[in-house]
Amino acid sequence: MADKKIIHSDNAPAAIGPYSQAVQVGNLVFMSGQIPLNPETMEVVTESFEAQTVQVFENLKAVAEAAGGSLENVVKLNIYMPDLGNFAKVNEVMERYFSAPYPARAALGVKELPKGVDVEVEGILAL
Repeated sequence: MADKKIIHSDNAPAAIGPYSQAVQVGNLVFMSGQIPLNPETMEVVTESFEAQTVQVFENLKAVAEAAGGSLENVVKLNIYMPDLGNFAKVNEVMERYFSAPYPARAALGVKELPKGVDVEVEGILAL
């Protein structure tokens, strides 16, 4: 297996378990799922679903930049939500962070997420 490099950003929440924010292998960066934690306070953003989604993408952006890329390098996203009724809001927020051609993605309904949040997103970058 190719060498793996651990990616870390102080501008994204510290890992709250035995995992890394991201791992790079070759030109691919596998970003762990981000939930709406404010990286400065490690508190969950709770104002609204939109605010949670914005925080998630800000966290992913910080990790992408720490890897030497940007959200423009994202080739795949997985989005997890307990309520798929929020799908349209996710699309609206995504359009603030991505432009065509958009990354591939999956949106999955899940029973629950860590800390009771309403959205989690993970992604893969190609540098």
